[in-house]
Order: sequence, then C-alpha cells, then structure tokens
Amino acid sequence: MSEKKATKGKYYITTPIYYPSSNLHIGHTYCTVMADAMARFKRLCGYDVMFLTGTDEHGLKIQQIAEEKGVSPQEYVDGVVAGIKDLWKTMEISYDDFIRTTEPRHVKRVQAIFNKMNDKGDIYKSEYEGWYCTPCESFWTESQLVDGCCPDCGRPVNKAHEEAYFFRLSKYQDRIIDLFENNPEFLMPDSRRHEMIEFCKQGLEDLCISRSTFDWGIQVPIDPKHVIYVWLDALTNYITALGYPDDPELFNKYWPADVHLVGKEIVRFHSIIWPAMLMSLDLPLPKHVLGHGWLLIDGGKMSKSKGNVVDPVVLIDRYGIDALKYFLLREYTFGQDGVFTNEVMLKRMNFDLANDLGNLVSRTTAMIEKYCGGTVPESTTEDDIDKELKEVALGVAPALEKHMDKFAFNMALEDIWVLVRRANKYIDEKTPWILAKDESKKAELDTCMHNLAESLRIISILISPFMHETAEKIRKQMGLWYADIVWEDAFTFDMMYEEQVKRGDAIFPRLDIEKELEDLDALKGESQEEENIPLELKPEIVYDDFDKIDFRVGTILTAEKHPKADKLLVFQVQMGTEKRQIISGVADDFKPEDMVGKKVIVVANLKPRNLRGMESKGMLMFAENGKRCEMVTTIAEDGSVVD
Repeated sequence: MSEKKATKGKYYITTPIYYPSSNLHIGHTYCTVMADAMARFKRLCGYDVMFLTGTDEHGLKIQQIAEEKGVSPQEYVDGVVAGIKDLWKTMEISYDDFIRTTEPRHVKRVQAIFNKMNDKGDIYKSEYEGWYCTPCESFWTESQLVDGCCPDCGRPVNKAHEEAYFFRLSKYQDRIIDLFENNPEFLMPDSRRHEMIEFCKQGLEDLCISRSTFDWGIQVPIDPKHVIYVWLDALTNYITALGYPDDPELFNKYWPADVHLVGKEIVRFHSIIWPAMLMSLDLPLPKHVLGHGWLLIDGGKMSKSKGNVVDPVVLIDRYGIDALKYFLLREYTFGQDGVFTNEVMLKRMNFDLANDLGNLVSRTTAMIEKYCGGTVPESTTEDDIDKELKEVALGVAPALEKHMDKFAFNMALEDIWVLVRRANKYIDEKTPWILAKDESKKAELDTCMHNLAESLRIISILISPFMHETAEKIRKQMGLWYADIVWEDAFTFDMMYEEQVKRGDAIFPRLDIEKELEDLDALKGESQEEENIPLELKPEIVYDDFDKIDFRVGTILTAEKHPKADKLLVFQVQMGTEKRQIISGVADDFKPEDMVGKKVIVVANLKPRNLRGMESKGMLMFAENGKRCEMVTTIAEDGSVVD
C-alpha cells in the first residue's frame, strides 16, 4: 500500500460555538458531524487541518438560568460544557481545539480587540433604546419586529433602554455589499447571499456591543460598568483561538478560515457583522461562510423550549456512531431544511447500511473464506463485467472530491453507494457459487473474489471521512489491518494479493423497523417523564405587571393580506362598541377568508405601531404548537374583559 503524501497546505474549518443553555440535541450534532467529515476528508487528502469548535458562555440568558438553579453562571456552564465535550467524545468528533469564551486566553484577547477597534475610532458610547430578545441575544428596532416578536425566533421581546458602546457597522455597509456582489462564493448557498444583500441595502445600523444591566460577560477594558455584548465576544473566537493578537503563530499559519460552517439563523451575524469587524481590524476575511438548513421535527425547527428535540446519545447507544453519522450526511441536502423522523432514519439504515454495504461485506468475506481458503487471490482474467466494475470503482474518488468541494455530502455518499450497489450486482452477474463447481473456471472465480476484495478496499477508503469505525472494521475483515488509509489508493485497482480475510460479525445488523419505532417512542416518553424539562420562560413578573394588560374579546369582521408584506394579515376587529385595525404576522398559517367571524382575544391596551405603512392598534392572541400558529378563541361577548 502507498505511504501518506506530504501536506497540500492548510485548511481551517469552524463550527459555531454553541450556547450552553442546556444539553445539545441532534440539530447541533448535524452541524458538527458535517464539519468533522470535512476535516477528516481534508486530512486524508493531505491538508494540515485546524478544526475548531467550542461554546459561547456569556450573556443574560445564562445568568438568568444560573440564578434560577441557585448556582453561579460559571458553575452552570461548566456542567453543561462537560456534557457537550462528552457528547463529542462519544461521537469521536476530531476537533483540534475547543474554545470556551470564559477562558482567560479568550477574555484577554477580546479586550485587546475591543481596544484596537476603539483606537481606530470604530467604537463610541451612546444610549440604546429598543427591543431585546434574550434567547437570541439580539436587539431589534420597532420596524424589524414581526407581530411584536423577534423576527429570528418568533419569541416575545422586552423593551430595553440603557447606556451602551456601539460599533460603527454602518461605516462598512458599502464594503459588505461589494463583498457579496463581487465575491459570490463568500456566502453560500446563493439564496442566503441574496437575502443578505437585500438586508444590507435597507441600511445597516451601528451595532450595540456592550451591556450595563447585567454583569455575566467580559468587562469592557475602558469602562468596567459594561460587559462586552455577545457578538464581539462570540465571533472573535475564530481568531482568539489562534492566538490573535498577542501570540499570532497559529493565526499566521491558519487564518483566514477556509470555512465557517453555521446554521442559517446566524448567517447574518457571520456574513455581515463578522466581516465588518475584521475590516475594522484590517484583517483578511474568511474565504467562505456556509449556512446549512435546519432539521425539522413535527413541522418545525427542533427547539429545547418546544420539547421536540432528539437526543443523539439515545440513537448512538442503539445504532452506533457511524449509522447516525451516515444518516445525517446522506439524508439531507446541504443548505436546505430536512425533516427528521425515526422511520426515515431506520429505513435508511436498513436499506443502505444493512442491505447494501453490510451484505456486500458479509458475502465477500464468506466467499473468500469458502472458495479461496481465506486468502485474497490474484486476478488473471478479465471480461466486460470485470472492466465495468473497475471503471465504476475508479470513478468514485474524482467525483467525490468535486461533491466535497461543494459540501454536497449526500451526493458524495451516493457516489460511494453506486459502487456498493454495483459490487453487489457484480456478485449476482458472476455467480461465483456456480463458478466454484467447475474446476476450469477457477481463474475466473479467483478474479471475481479479487475484484470484490479490491472494491471493498476502495470503499473502505472512500467512507473513512464519514464512517471511520466502519472503514476500520471492513479493513480488519479484509486483512488490511496493517495498512494506513491513504486517499491516493482509491485511484488504483489491483493492490491486494494474499491478504488474509476473516469474516466477522455483521457490521450493520438488519433492524425490525416496527419494533424499533415502538421502542424509540417508549424511550422518548420515559425521557420526558423523567426529565420534566422546564420551559424556557420570559423573566418572572409580579401580579401588578400582569394586571396592567387589558385583554378583551373581539370578533373579526374582515381579514385581508397586507399590500406590502406577504407575512402580514390585516384584521378589522369589533370589540363591543369599538372597531379596530390589528395586524398580525400569521399569513403563512391562515387564509383571510377563514378568519372572518372568529371570536378572538385581543391585547387591547398595547401601544399602536406602524407596520409597513399601516397602523396596528392591539395584538391578537395565538398559540404556537411547533407546527403552526393556532388562534386562541372564546365564546364570550364582544368587549368582555378577560381576567
């Protein structure tokens, strides 16, 4: 077998740093598994890889959770982060560094970065007044809210008014737009790039980068009353982990990042705010920001607050690490949302892993033991069927490289499975059990066994970035335990001779899908009952606060779409003696004609506001069930007070 070749250069890939408000779910696992597969692939191809992940540990939300649990914020995050590291260890995530924003190395470097930006004149003190979403750690203007809620997560927001430091984001607006328009591969997929261009053209406002109403964060070096607000703290991890600015050896080696891999909900921060900060620091920009889609369950995004999350540890315990990784990478198209169900997962595992790959390994090892005494024979004959198998086998690696360049993991794995299926078909075409009965066909039988062994050798190389444990199991059964996995060997056929094959246990046993579905449902029920997971709530209020809200019963007289906003519906609502216009962001869930005549509950004393040129006087009550909004209705008389 070949020796590993010298490095082809550096490759720096990052995941977002995860917010440790609770344990991670399979949605977070999806992003990390993608990054891990790419890091392993690049290492295999000969690159010097730096793979960074970590945790974003400051902020009001963490402080509130810690206070509720009666522990310090540091104690709280230490416990959650230990669980995250245990999960990545269980999944054998091959990160090179794990950065925590509470680490001294990060804290001192963030303060140095603040000073650099301040010295350049890009930071100033002012006052902030607007709306704040605690779960997203985001400030919003009145016009950016959707139906009075956060435009990113849909949760309620709180009024905020405080002294703060600001970053002159508006100064870099034209350069950011130019970046998107003249470097189309900077942000992918392309749909995200167009969204960000439109967002920038509406006008970028200066960014609040400090808070003074809580203290769980990095102190502003020039003003200890303030702590540095989330995005200057969090985004800079990608360079502080490399030692910038005080210990720049790794920074000089690996920056700029080749890929920032992030969920689509934080694309804006990584493709607008982060480049602007780097421009302020006069540093090179990352080469690519890639925004992946969400895993959807029950019609909505997985969310700990909705209680619809899937625990990856449960799946790993039942099906193994590689089966879960394969499913996540094979089932979903990068950049698009994908629906997660246990049934889809189990069918993919059965069809692809047990039936196709597992069956190929079992058949091949059993036949080499039976017909060749467990030794891989030499190939001395060749017909058209043999030639076709070789052509398919040697065509996979070049095609896979092209798909990996585009983060098309599902297509890369499909390339491999073309070979897996072709090798299984090759067995049926060559009928070795018939060849074995005719001594004159011994050379053809040996060639058949040799070609199957070669196909599995190549498959073991191809799958190693995605399923490294399975690759090693195949190589052990095929007598290749002694040889390193070398990417270049996937481009060559006829490398095996006299390796000792020993059949092992089935690498992917076939699953009884109905039984597994029942067991998973039972486990989910037990988990929810045992954990009694607290809901993520807004800050606690007293009765006097609640008593200020005036709820009234009303009847919808008319409903129509807003002429300037596809997501908004405009309602005329009768509340006793008064008729009002109320606008709600529910057009995706309701047809206007279906709303007429509904008895609804109205927040009647809400301050009027302008939504895309039309006044809204109040708010209608809706409940979100994870799939869609449902209207809260009543049979009480119009104008009645709701207590």
